[in-house]
Amino acid sequence: MKLISFLYPDDQPGFGIVSGDGVVDLTPRFAGRATGLRGLLAAGLLAEARATATAPVDFPLAGLRLLPVIPDPDKIICVGLNYRDHVAETGRTVTEKPALFVRFAGSQVGHGAPLVRPHVSTDFDYEGELAVVIGTAGRHIAPAQALAHVAGYACYNEGSIRDWQRHTSQFLAGKSFAGTGGFGPWLVTADEIPDPSTLTLETRLNGQMVQHTTTDLMITPVPALIAYISTILPLLPGDVIVSGTPGGVGMKRTPPLWMKPGDVAEVEISGIGILRNPVVQED
Repeated sequence: MKLISFLYPDDQPGFGIVSGDGVVDLTPRFAGRATGLRGLLAAGLLAEARATATAPVDFPLAGLRLLPVIPDPDKIICVGLNYRDHVAETGRTVTEKPALFVRFAGSQVGHGAPLVRPHVSTDFDYEGELAVVIGTAGRHIAPAQALAHVAGYACYNEGSIRDWQRHTSQFLAGKSFAGTGGFGPWLVTADEIPDPSTLTLETRLNGQMVQHTTTDLMITPVPALIAYISTILPLLPGDVIVSGTPGGVGMKRTPPLWMKPGDVAEVEISGIGILRNPVVQED
């Protein structure tokens, strides 16, 4: 099942199921019980939503303005340096534990919406990643039980403003500019991806492949990430773990390859789909 968050023509938010070329609108069906996909997951209504997946579609998918899959997560935890080829290209060493940092909801946009290059920098880099969305809350989750806490998966372009990232040893400044991260196009539920280590990820800039990997090459795999992060703080329904990018980032190319206005960035993950975003200059 593919779940989306979107805007109605009057700019009110909605959520639904992608069915063929159309959308089964869950917003009125769950009115009063769930607001948005995060609310649906928190209320434990995913199975009930699945029962409506074969209902007649309410409107076409084409032309719909998509929001980030989870527009309002309690937290977005990102993982740095989680592929050996990316560690190597940065000149760093593999750490025993995962390197974590955070993004904020306002730093991301949905499929089809523009990624925004800020006025203060031209060093706007792409990072294709697998996003993991938590469905069931938990604390101190054992790795063997971790995937049972996952609602599903999506594509993520963890756009980075590299010169600001390098201001200090902390990543947050370069990772939190408004509108720099893409999250979509939809959430593919975990029943369709029983093993997230079997996926292929590819990032393209203007149709040219710039990153390619398989998710079995993660240094810290998804179950171990969930276990580690849930030891620090409780994971809640709708929380997002952005699991790391492979080698091939723009800052390590000669010359550097930065995203610029007019470009189109794509992140494709097998079994999920293609996240596509144009790049614009900040107004």
